[in-house]
Amino acid sequence: MKIRFLFILITSLFLFSCEEDNEKRLIEQQKEVAKKEEIFKKLDKAWSFRTMNLESTSQDLVQDWAEWRLFLIELQQKPTSSIGAFQKKSRNLTQKADALLNTIPQSLSNPEFKSRFTVLLNHFQSLDLYIRLDAIPEKKVIDLITDINLQLASIELQINELIRKRQIPTEQGEADMIRMLDTSRAVRETPKI
Repeated sequence: MKIRFLFILITSLFLFSCEEDNEKRLIEQQKEVAKKEEIFKKLDKAWSFRTMNLESTSQDLVQDWAEWRLFLIELQQKPTSSIGAFQKKSRNLTQKADALLNTIPQSLSNPEFKSRFTVLLNHFQSLDLYIRLDAIPEKKVIDLITDINLQLASIELQINELIRKRQIPTEQGEADMIRMLDTSRAVRETPKI
């Protein structure tokens, strides 16, 4: 009799503790969902990338650059459904930025331009990394979006500056002087045997 009573008591305590654990888990899940919704709202509010306002002559430089157009289209499409949509969008933007870096047209291929696209790619990779974490650091993500916008403005200014430099006429004799400064054209001495 005592054993049955003890067994019933232990069983009831066990079931009662399981119910408490279930309630605690349910409360924790609700808190987690609320936190994710708050992060989603913050990301949704901050997710705004700058549009490129290139001068008409600058647009001629990039009009045949298909990766550039695809990147700008991807940049302007805002995810709206969930944090998973933001994760997918950040992955796509990273891939598009990588494609940009690998396909820079010859007319824009200079170190200043390439370095700006490398920095842009690094920002998108960081964004992709932070947005895929379980605990998303929304402050860092928002700061990265600001940095990406600054980098996009820098790229825009670099393209416009490149066009302005090309429009400056060369002076008489400047081309000869540049050729003379080119060390690859220097006459090399052949050793006398």
